[in-house]
Amino acid sequence: MSESRETIYIGKKPLMAYVTSSLIQLANQPKISIKARGLSIGRAVDVAQIIARKTENAGYSIGNIKIGSEQLQSQDGRSRNVSTIEIEVKRNS
Repeated sequence: MSESRETIYIGKKPLMAYVTSSLIQLANQPKISIKARGLSIGRAVDVAQIIARKTENAGYSIGNIKIGSEQLQSQDGRSRNVSTIEIEVKRNS
């Protein structure tokens, strides 16, 4: 894939901070990727939905969605699986 893709990682900031950041990136890029894992997955879905619904007239839509899991070491040394999601938001041509 030759075109560059900007990634927004979802964490604990307020929801609208991610929406604003995503819209700024979409002004410069044809598509972005919103990534989250664990408890932040719900927030990532909310960000993508807000962009797609509130800016429908501006021509943004949700593209591919990938789900998976990563294996992480917890602080006590045990490995555990954490769910992940990647949501593509793109500008319609």
